[in-house]
Amino acid sequence: MARLSVNLNKIALLRNSRRTGVPDLLPFVSVARDAGAQGITLHPRPDERHIRRTDVTAISRLMAPWRPGFELNLEGYPDERFLDIVREVRPEQCTLVPDAPGVLTSDKGWDLDPQQKALVQSALQTLKGIGCRVILFIDPDPSIPERVADIQADGVEIYTGSYAEAFRRGNYTEALEAYAVTGQRAAERGLTLNVGHDLNLHNLPPLVTALPDLAEASIGHELTADALMLGFEEAVRRYAAALARRSADVSNTGEFSPAAPG
Repeated sequence: MARLSVNLNKIALLRNSRRTGVPDLLPFVSVARDAGAQGITLHPRPDERHIRRTDVTAISRLMAPWRPGFELNLEGYPDERFLDIVREVRPEQCTLVPDAPGVLTSDKGWDLDPQQKALVQSALQTLKGIGCRVILFIDPDPSIPERVADIQADGVEIYTGSYAEAFRRGNYTEALEAYAVTGQRAAERGLTLNVGHDLNLHNLPPLVTALPDLAEASIGHELTADALMLGFEEAVRRYAAALARRSADVSNTGEFSPAAPG
């Protein structure tokens, strides 16, 4: 059964649109855990446009009695600022992304060319000393898991934005094949296999079925959008159920069904 890690970035973005501190992020952590999630994902970007460093500290403290069973996953570019946050809270998992500081969202994985390889290997030395599981954000490219294994990272998170886009167009079979082969190559090298980006209750079932070794999906934007209709607890419950099933139409489980791709 694949784990659900709930990404709270978009809830933090809503909070940051006012100066009232509403909504408070901490209750969402508890609700996510009670509704069946196995972890929380936070991406403290340099501009703090959603998750702030103070959020990371507060959420880590709240989660302390539940960890390591309920995991904290920190995402970020491996500069000294990010590594300093990791040193402070010591997450169970650290997902490294090759984002430039001003990028809108993580939509490009590591190629691990010589320059990137040197940067990641330097960060790996720090993170392994902390005890984090180190995951590298990659594109659905079957050649990359071998490079990840060669530098002794622990796993990959495959960017699923291109699959989600193909799913919306109604022709995703070819895209899904690339994910299946990339996932198989990762499993063959003993890497943890995670996915994330634009995943929802419609496109999760085929992806989960195609990736039998899937360990975790980090989901925030689409889950938050569904929560506006379903309520946060019910949205988490349905996404956790989608990941727990190898093939199911979990969108047909109640009075609300997300809009089908058009």
